[in-house]
Amino acid sequence: MIILWISFIVLIIALLVLDLGVFNKKNHVIGIKEALLWTVFWVVLSLIFNAAVYYIYKHHWFGIGMDVEARQAALHFFTGYIIEKSLSLDNIFVIAVIFTYFRVPNIYQHRVLFYGILGAIVMRGIMIVLGTALVSRFTWVMYVFGVFLLFTAVRMLFDKHDKVEPDKNFLIRLARRIYPVTGDYASEHFFTRLADGRKAVTPLFIALLMVESSDVLFAVDSIPAIFAITTDAFIVFTSNIFAILGLRSLFFALAGIMDRFRHLKYGLSVILAYIGIKMIIAHYYQIPALVTLIVIAGVLLVSMLVSLEVKIDPMHVVDELVDDIEALIKLSYRRARQLIILVFGISIFFIGVAMMLTPGPGFIVSALGLGILATEFIWARNLLLKLKKNVKQIAKTFKIDIFGKNG
Repeated sequence: MIILWISFIVLIIALLVLDLGVFNKKNHVIGIKEALLWTVFWVVLSLIFNAAVYYIYKHHWFGIGMDVEARQAALHFFTGYIIEKSLSLDNIFVIAVIFTYFRVPNIYQHRVLFYGILGAIVMRGIMIVLGTALVSRFTWVMYVFGVFLLFTAVRMLFDKHDKVEPDKNFLIRLARRIYPVTGDYASEHFFTRLADGRKAVTPLFIALLMVESSDVLFAVDSIPAIFAITTDAFIVFTSNIFAILGLRSLFFALAGIMDRFRHLKYGLSVILAYIGIKMIIAHYYQIPALVTLIVIAGVLLVSMLVSLEVKIDPMHVVDELVDDIEALIKLSYRRARQLIILVFGISIFFIGVAMMLTPGPGFIVSALGLGILATEFIWARNLLLKLKKNVKQIAKTFKIDIFGKNG
């Protein structure tokens, strides 16, 4: 088991050395074409490793996976990878704001992201080890994670990510106490020397600290999410690492079109709420990983289509839903209540849809989700009425009394 972990870490180090030491040895501006090629490379590499996970668990190499089916392990890796990849998209928007605020030259952005990813790997490794230890020792921690993800889902709807406040960042305040900060960039360097010989940090280093601290915040949200899929530390760690390895290339690939995905955070919010509810009800009902994968992919697709303003008639309800969300941004007691109902209702509805693919009361759960939404939203009320009418018609055809004489 230790050999497997060491081998994976050596593989990641080798890939990072090749990235910065060979392919990107000289600083240059990353173009969209180059970024897309690197993005494809990291995705393909992740899929190859996904296949490797299947064979590792099938043949129990290094004594791993004795109580896990190979197909299930591979599915858990892929689902975890998709979750982490989708949540990392929100991190990309934050990084873009940081680079804009500090006016980081395009030629040095790759360097900042490289070391940011390197630090993220170490920090996430520590957090995953701690999280795995907590989950294995205290089963109630899953409920805590679930509630925390629901809270994060609601918070994400209000985070605009358009403000950078270095003065409130602990790491930056600490760095400024230890070293003076230069006003200008010193080429690609994080550290430099002042005229009097004192060592100082450059704005590039301050930008790096902001990127690192932002990743810590996102890791706190994303790592509990993957524990809803599996508690296998190896799968949690490897899927996390492969998801963030391609973050740099994805950033440059999306750099010119980030503003077009304005509704993506709403989809991510629904995903977090769904996973939070999945964790809370896991003791009573286990939603299969395949169903979770379908739900996550579906929500991401819908949010991207709505962001790109792709006109699809069946999604008219989704357009109304987005309008409702945007109208809720100005917070008040009533609006906050509507927002909570929106997140919980949509999450329960999607869980019901997912349960329809498995033996379970999927129809009832979906209707419950619509019922919650109908308490505040007209479009949900209309859908629920249509649903009830259709069910009553079917019941009448088969002479089944579902709603009772007064239904």
